[in-house]
Amino acid sequence: MVLDKGIGLRHVVAWVEEEVRESLRVKEAFLQECVGTLAAICGALAERLEGGGKLLLFGNGGSAADAQHIAAEFVGRYQLERMALPAMALTVNSSTLTAVANDYGYEEVFARQIGALGTEKDAAIGISTSGNSPNVLRGIAAARERGILTVGLTGRTGGALKRLAGLCLCVPSDVAARVQECHILAGHIVSGHCERVLGKQMERAVGKG
Repeated sequence: MVLDKGIGLRHVVAWVEEEVRESLRVKEAFLQECVGTLAAICGALAERLEGGGKLLLFGNGGSAADAQHIAAEFVGRYQLERMALPAMALTVNSSTLTAVANDYGYEEVFARQIGALGTEKDAAIGISTSGNSPNVLRGIAAARERGILTVGLTGRTGGALKRLAGLCLCVPSDVAARVQECHILAGHIVSGHCERVLGKQMERAVGKG
């Protein structure tokens, strides 16, 4: 089998293998460097949900997709059968996004929604591989102003997001694809933790009833 422009299958296989190895290298570094921070985020988000709060997630491009993916794990389920958990991605309402962008500027699309929907019980999760996306930073700043727990998911340096968010998970890579792969891994881990903690509480509440 020969692919376009004379690229042989062996070369493609070698490239694929190296991509997988690089992903594994980053995940190994993630395991060594980020577990403590991720555990703290798991505990903090579970506490917010236990207290009647909700999760507000946001980002751009692939990070917007990650925000929606993670929110779906909470509202639907990750692995366990349990009640729905309140989480929403601030990237899905096209009318709100375009209205705010048109009237106030794109930097305000998340901050405006935080102002409308956020309460002190909630957690705001801003996702940016660079840590410097202006609208994500404005969203986190707006959350802080309202006393909302702030969490950042970003890359190696953390950018401005690292300094702004109360808790910040900095994936040890400068490659956006590798960072995003670890972000969704982190999202799955957080979903699983909250599901286990709140699922047990729900079972006990049903048993008492």
